[in-house]
Amino acid sequence: MTDATQDAGGHAGVQNLTGLLDTLERAAKSDSVSIRQILEEMGDRSFTPLILAISVLLISPISGIPTVPTISAVIMVLIAAQKVLGRDHLWLPDVIARREVASKKFRNGIDWLRKPCGWVDRHSHERLSVLTHRPLRLVGFALCVLIPLCWPPLELLPMVTSVGALAIALIAFGMLTHDGLYVLLGYIVTGAAVGLAVFLILRL
Repeated sequence: MTDATQDAGGHAGVQNLTGLLDTLERAAKSDSVSIRQILEEMGDRSFTPLILAISVLLISPISGIPTVPTISAVIMVLIAAQKVLGRDHLWLPDVIARREVASKKFRNGIDWLRKPCGWVDRHSHERLSVLTHRPLRLVGFALCVLIPLCWPPLELLPMVTSVGALAIALIAFGMLTHDGLYVLLGYIVTGAAVGLAVFLILRL
C-alpha cells in the first residue's frame, strides 16, 4: 500500500483543507469533541490528515487554550513517529484519546480557518512532487516529530507554537496534495524559526 493510499484512508478521504475542516466539524457532535471522535471520523490510517488537522487547529485561537499546545505536541509526535516507523494503522493511548475540548471553541476555531484554508486550496496543485514521495517524504515526517518537542517548555508563548504549527501544516498539506511547493515553504519557515531562535540565544 502506498503512502498516498494510506493517507486517503478512513471515512473522510480528505483531499484538501476545506474537506479537512468539514470532517473536523462532523466530529463535533456533542458539547465536547475528543481526540477519539476525530480519529473515528478520519480513520486510523489517515496519518497525514491527522497531522494536518492538529497543526491547522493550532494556528487558530485554539492554541491559546491552556495545555492544548503540550497535548497537541504529544499527539503529533506519536502520529508522525508511527508513520516514520512504517505502521499501517495509528494507535494512541487511551489517556490521550479521551482528551476533549469544548465543541463551541472547536467550531469557532474551524470557522476562523475557513477563509484562509479556502484560499490555500484554490492556489494548490501538483508540483515539485519529488519532495512529497519517499525518501524525501520521511524528512517531512521527521520534522513533524522534532518541531513539536519544542512546544511544551514554550507553551506560555503562543506565537512560538503557532509558527511551529504553521511549518508543520505547510509540510503536511504539501504531502497530502503532492504540492511540493508547500513542503518547501514549510522547510523555509522551519529554518527561519531556528535561525531566529539561535540569534536570540546568542544575543542573551
